[in-house]
Amino acid sequence: MDEAPDIPFRGIVEQSLAGMYVIQDEVFQYVNATFAAMLGYTPEEMDGMHLRQAVMPEMQAETVANFHRRVSGEVPSIRYTTIGRHRNGEPVHLEVHGSSVLYRGRPAVVGVGVNITEQLSQQEALRQSRERLRELAAYINTLREEQRSRIARELHDVVGGMLTSMKLDIQRISRRTQDPELKAIVGDLLHLAQESIQTVRTISEDLRPGALDHLGLGAALQAMLRQFSERTEVVSHLHRGGFDAQLPQAQATAAYRICQEALTNIARHADATHVVVRLTNGEGWLTVEIEDNGRGLVSLTPTGKSIGLVSMAERAREFGGNLASRPGATGGTCLILRMPLEDLW
Repeated sequence: MDEAPDIPFRGIVEQSLAGMYVIQDEVFQYVNATFAAMLGYTPEEMDGMHLRQAVMPEMQAETVANFHRRVSGEVPSIRYTTIGRHRNGEPVHLEVHGSSVLYRGRPAVVGVGVNITEQLSQQEALRQSRERLRELAAYINTLREEQRSRIARELHDVVGGMLTSMKLDIQRISRRTQDPELKAIVGDLLHLAQESIQTVRTISEDLRPGALDHLGLGAALQAMLRQFSERTEVVSHLHRGGFDAQLPQAQATAAYRICQEALTNIARHADATHVVVRLTNGEGWLTVEIEDNGRGLVSLTPTGKSIGLVSMAERAREFGGNLASRPGATGGTCLILRMPLEDLW
């Protein structure tokens, strides 16, 4: 190839950090050092190289077709990604942007190429990292539920059983004494034992609701809302809307925990007086809406993130679902959980 005096701004082009090229008759007429280096050649070695030699076999047909689309005038310019072929045979991912021009009086394509191999590698590493984090989050959630179930059973069966035995023994003592002072002490112990039994039941139920395992999601949410209203004095209602889906245990647990986290958020931050939970299923989807009339569900950390919402969204994502929010009809926020029902049996 000659010194190509008709290449405009030759000095700038040769020193450019972007790869530049001119292709005519499917042959490289000019490449700068940057473009040649992307493929492991010198500019002189690529002089006269056929376009097919510069790309991987699976990209040759598309690359040649795109060249002819431009020189024929079908499209003046094309920007796309392709896979170049390095001198050593390794793939090189390129983003190229070429336009049709007249070069030495005949149609040609002049373009710019950027090596995006490292960028794609970083994106893939980031995707894999996010996937591993999601898998870890799912594993932690599963492990947490297993631990909650185990602790709930131990509390209910072991501690609850021990307290019940103590209560029976205290009652036996009460029946066998007539001493007023001892009767008073026994009465206090009996009251304390009954309170302890009730506390163990409450803690056990909080850890793993029995209604969720035996009666399903709707009954468990109804019980949770009742307890929520008793604890916070916030009026709450559950609208089941003909809900009749028999959910797998893991999915029902995820939906229950998301609602539980949403109610906790409302109690802490929303300053609401009324909460409505709508539970529906249809067209292969489970939908749960939690709407309050307060300041909303979101509570941001100093970094601008809502840990509770992130946790809820990750739980939904485990089952192919999503979490969204919109303004409530009477103020506040409506949190919308959607999870697919298909392929979960």
